[in-house]
Amino acid sequence: MAADEVIQIEADERLMPALVRGHDWSATPLGPLAAWPQSLKTAVGIVLEACQPMLVVWGPQLTSIYNDAYLPILGSKHPGGLGQPAAQLWSEIWDSLESMVAEVLAGRSQSVEDMPFALAGGPTNDLRWFSFSFTPLRDEQGAIAGLLTWAMETTGKVLLERQQAADRERQHNLFEQAPGFIAILRGPQHEFEFANHAYCRLVGQRELVGITVRDAFPEVEGQGFYELLDEVYRSGERYVASHVPIRLSPAPGLPAVERYLDFVYAPTIDESGRVTGIFVEGHDVTEAHLSQEALQSHARRQALLIELGDRLRDAQSPADLSHAAGEILGRTLEVSRAGYGTIDLTEETITIERDWNAPGIRSLAGVLRFRDYGRYIENLRRGETVVFADAEKDPRTAARAAALKAISAQSVVNMPITEDGCFVALLYVNHATAREWTTDELAFIREVGERTRAVIERRRAEQEVRELTASLERKVEERTAERDRIWQNSRDLLAVVDARGLFVRINPAWTAILGYAPEALLGQHFLQRVWPEDQTATMDAVAASQRLTGFQNRYRHRDGTARWISWNTSAEGGLVYAYGRDVTAEREQAEALRQAQEQLLQAQKMEAVGQLTGGLAHDFNNLLAGISGSLDMMQVRIEQGRTAQLRRYLGAAQDASRRAAALTHRLLAFSRRQTLDPRPVDANRLIGGMEELLRRTIGPAVTLEVDHADDLWITLADAHQLENALLNLSINARDAMPEGGELRIATANRRLDEASALALDLAPGDYLELSVSDTGTGMPEEVVARAFEPFFTTKPLGRGTGLGLSMIYGFAKQSGGRVQIQSRLGEGTRVSLLLPRHLGEFPMEEKPTASAGVSIEPRGKTVLVVDDEPTVRMLVVDVLGEHGFAVLEACDGAEALEMLRAGMRIDLLVTDVGLPGGLNGRQLADASRELMPRLKVLFITGFAETTVIGSDQLEPGMQVLTKPFAIDQLVARVKGLVEAGGD
Repeated sequence: MAADEVIQIEADERLMPALVRGHDWSATPLGPLAAWPQSLKTAVGIVLEACQPMLVVWGPQLTSIYNDAYLPILGSKHPGGLGQPAAQLWSEIWDSLESMVAEVLAGRSQSVEDMPFALAGGPTNDLRWFSFSFTPLRDEQGAIAGLLTWAMETTGKVLLERQQAADRERQHNLFEQAPGFIAILRGPQHEFEFANHAYCRLVGQRELVGITVRDAFPEVEGQGFYELLDEVYRSGERYVASHVPIRLSPAPGLPAVERYLDFVYAPTIDESGRVTGIFVEGHDVTEAHLSQEALQSHARRQALLIELGDRLRDAQSPADLSHAAGEILGRTLEVSRAGYGTIDLTEETITIERDWNAPGIRSLAGVLRFRDYGRYIENLRRGETVVFADAEKDPRTAARAAALKAISAQSVVNMPITEDGCFVALLYVNHATAREWTTDELAFIREVGERTRAVIERRRAEQEVRELTASLERKVEERTAERDRIWQNSRDLLAVVDARGLFVRINPAWTAILGYAPEALLGQHFLQRVWPEDQTATMDAVAASQRLTGFQNRYRHRDGTARWISWNTSAEGGLVYAYGRDVTAEREQAEALRQAQEQLLQAQKMEAVGQLTGGLAHDFNNLLAGISGSLDMMQVRIEQGRTAQLRRYLGAAQDASRRAAALTHRLLAFSRRQTLDPRPVDANRLIGGMEELLRRTIGPAVTLEVDHADDLWITLADAHQLENALLNLSINARDAMPEGGELRIATANRRLDEASALALDLAPGDYLELSVSDTGTGMPEEVVARAFEPFFTTKPLGRGTGLGLSMIYGFAKQSGGRVQIQSRLGEGTRVSLLLPRHLGEFPMEEKPTASAGVSIEPRGKTVLVVDDEPTVRMLVVDVLGEHGFAVLEACDGAEALEMLRAGMRIDLLVTDVGLPGGLNGRQLADASRELMPRLKVLFITGFAETTVIGSDQLEPGMQVLTKPFAIDQLVARVKGLVEAGGD
């Protein structure tokens, strides 16, 4: 058979028949065209003749043969795709096709609709959709040798459907966002196709879509809405409604509630003009409807209240008032009876003069007992409104329901009217049958009751005014006469001053107190008689306020002397009313008392000074006797040549001088003039270091207990003085326990608030408390009160100086703290020392340096000694000279400064603080360091009032030594400063 006879196709505009005939099939698994089996030729002929896109795949490699209609699907893959294996031709979508091809080759036809493919070989790389049909092809032996594919591109249909779905989705979204409710119903049974959120909120959460209106809202039966929908569907005409009531259940199983709706039923019509459903749109206008009804009701009620006001105004008697109120209520509320009655709580009755009654209802005028009609009088006594809808069902009236029904009062409102909290009248509304009372009705009844009560009160007040007016002139005359008597007989100054400050009225007391006749002062300015020195203060006080209280100034008496007046004033109607009391005698008595108190205080001071100086003279006389006697004996023994006993007298004199130094230190501590060296102190560590010393001091008969507080705060104090205070307190405690006992030393943190700090005369804040307690004899209150006085002691003569506690008191005050004593006879004593908390860092303990203990060679070191006391200066100069120092001396700061300005080399300046003239020791040190910045300075002082001295406040290279001092102590300080170097 010739090749052109294999596939017989008429010549036309189609391309593929010629391409198939002209293709070199021998290069494919199909072989030459002439060798094709008839089954293949037949299938290819059908494909090439077809108008639909078709494809034949045949053979082991599924070789592809397609028609002209298939070319748009192939795009750029044609003509190269002819004769290619299907897997290669559709390589980009073969993963999706392979399983379907396998099913067809197994003998099962396949089809798929609207399958998306991204065909890279097409005219674009966009996603396209196709519907496919795969049919198996069999050869002459009946075996499946290939498959026939019919294809149709559905991209346009799919995109159109998607666009329509998107349009519907947008429409639904718009419906969901609409402020009103929207629903779409389809078919004559009005089945829900759509309902927005607003619709669901209105009808409650119930199933709607796919449900008919009748099934979704069974409670609407009989309200006319089903019929309206049927008519709109039948007629195809729109229905519009406004403020239509509907009773809907808020949720399945709950009772229906009334709502008001504005809505539109609009038919939906298809292309043929046939009604397919109904579009529902509307708004819930319940609140607006109720507001409108309330406004209308309010307007009606206001008109009735205006009418009531007119009726009450024209009423001539209480009976007319009761009838007017009853008629307004009865006619408005459509009840059987209404009225107003007065109450007698003692008898528990109501008296009704006249009420309003509906036709056929008898009046209740007369006296009725509450107890005859139920148990609700106690509610009325408490001011509660009594309301019952049915007397037979209310427990307060059920037993007396027959009596109430007999007077046409099965349903009742009783509203009590009170005056000053007392139940005095009753407004009642009765109805012959049971009925519910609304909130608006009760509010209207209350308003009528209040207005009726106000009119009755006003009528009563008018009557009282008329009665009062009848006697007003008499009372005014009596009060005027009484006021005049007070004005004339007052013993205080009374005056009226106008806006210019001129007296317009004066009472006679001005004559008795200041000697002026009233007529002599009228028209004068009030400042004209004020004492000259008090005029400015008086004008300032009047300018600040025209209402003075207790303001005192001096007025000039007619005889030229001064009188003290205490003024109270008030202003009204442009006038100032002044009331003045003569307080001259009171001020003179107060001045005399003040002077007497000052004299008493001065006497007490002199007594204290006498006691202080007497005790000081006594103790110093004893010490001076020891010093002078020892010196005299030394002189005698030197003249006798008996020097062997000089050391004995020398020791006695030195001991007495040390005791004198200790006495002055205690006096300075009490006066808070001692020189302190405050440093951060850990009280727990200080007590621990003294514990062994304290145990030896108090002896074995006394038990020592130490209670250390955890996390104890640091304080800033002179550690040496704190040790002395603790030792003194421990010795005092030991002496208070002659038979032995317990001594307890404790530390604690104390935080003082405003009140606690004020009681102790301290600033609020944090304090360290160090307390010493004993179980000794204790002290009476009068001894505790004097315990801190200098030289006061309860010990036997010679056993104490009386300066121990006074020294502790002064040390605590000077350190910014306080000391307290708590003691009772027979119960022991507790002394507490409060010292301020130090918030700075606690310094580490200094470690001895390598040069510690090594003596320095003072040769070549120059010391300038400045002191205005020649004896002290001579001793210091001699001592330092004997220890190898070159010593210069000056008697005051000016002389010393001249020596420094002369350029002399000075290694150390030793100066008294209290130098005479204009340059004290601290000023000299500062001026010297301007000339020699590294100059070392040692202050020696017995009184530190004029300077601030403390190691943490002095500059490096400055130290202080307190007079009197031991010679070896002076030498050690000087060598220590010089040894430090730095120059």
